Amino acid sequence: MAARESIGIGLMGLGVIGGGVARVLKEKPDSLAREAGSQLVLKKILEKDLAKHGSMGIERHTFTTRFEELVNHPDVDVVVELIGGEYPAFEYIREALTRGKHVVTANKEVMSKHWKELLSVAQEYQVSLRCEASVGGGIPLVSPFQEDLVANDISAIYGILNGTTNYILTRMAKEGLDFSVALKKAQELGYAEADPSKDIEGIDAAYKLAILATIAFGTEVRPEDVYHEGISRLQGCDFRYAGELGYAIKLLAIAKLSGDSIEARVHPVFIPEDSLLAKVDGVYNAIHVEGDLVGRVVFYGEGAGPRATSSAVISDIIKIVQDINNGVSSPLRLPFATGGVLSRCLK
Repeated sequence: MAARESIGIGLMGLGVIGGGVARVLKEKPDSLAREAGSQLVLKKILEKDLAKHGSMGIERHTFTTRFEELVNHPDVDVVVELIGGEYPAFEYIREALTRGKHVVTANKEVMSKHWKELLSVAQEYQVSLRCEASVGGGIPLVSPFQEDLVANDISAIYGILNGTTNYILTRMAKEGLDFSVALKKAQELGYAEADPSKDIEGIDAAYKLAILATIAFGTEVRPEDVYHEGISRLQGCDFRYAGELGYAIKLLAIAKLSGDSIEARVHPVFIPEDSLLAKVDGVYNAIHVEGDLVGRVVFYGEGAGPRATSSAVISDIIKIVQDINNGVSSPLRLPFATGGVLSRCLK
C-alpha cells in the first residue's frame, strides 16, 4: 500500500499543550515526515481566541470557533483533542470517531470515565483512539503496558503521578514551608492552576491511576472506584517528623492486585528515604511497576509541560499515520472493550 503524501491534522485547543504540539508540527516537519511516512499538515484549529494565530505564526483561515467545521473538514484525518475537561471534550471525541476520524487525546478525565464507550465506538467505526499523553506527560506508559509488558501479569503499580503536588511537597520538605506558602509559589511559577483543587486533593492522580489500572489489570477501573486523599492538610512539621524517622512524604497512587480483587488508592504516604520514589522531586513523575516476568521497573521523567506532553501526543499521531500508510490498525486493546471482562472486584 502506497504511503499518502500528507495527512491532515485537526487540533482542538491551542493552550499550553496545544500550542506546544502546533510548534513541533511547524518546527520539525521533515523529521516527523520521515518517521510517519507522510507530511503532517495542520488543517484546522478549534480555538475560541482567534487572536492566537498571530503569535503562533499560523494563517488565520486555519482557525475556527466551530467544532463542526473542524470535524467535517474533508482533509482532516486525525483529530487531536487538547481542550481538557470532561465536557464538551467527551462529545467532541465521540463525534469525531463516528465521523471516521482517528483521535489522539491527552484528556485523563475523559479517558478514565469513558474508556469503554469510546473504545467501542472506535472499534465500530474502525478508527484508532490513542491517549499516551493522558498519564505521565512525556513518560511512555500506555504503550509499554500494551506492548512491552504484555507478557507480564502485573501485580502492582506505585506512582507519583501529579507534578503540581510533587513540587509542593518537595518545597515543603526541603525549605520547611507550610502548605499555603508552597502552593502560592507553585502558582506563581505556573505549576499550579488558579483553582488547584483537582491536583491538591488527589483527583487528577486518581484519574491517571484509573487509566493505568484499567490497562494493567484488564478490567474497568473508574475514578469513583479510587479512594483519594490530598495534601492540603499536611504541615511543615510533618516533614520534620518524617525526616527524623528516615522517611519522605509523597502523594502516591497505588494499585495492587490480590487474587480477584484490585486495591486502588491515592493519598500521602511515608516512603523510606533511600527508595527511588522518595528521590523524585519537583515536577517530575515516576511510576514503579511490578510484573511476574520483568520484576520491578521504574518509569521516570517530566510528567507535564508543553514539550514533554507534545512528545507523547505527536508520537501517537505518528503511530496512527504509520498504520494508515501500512493498511493496518493497532488500537488500544482492553479485554472489557472486546467482551472479555475479567471477574475482578475493587476493594
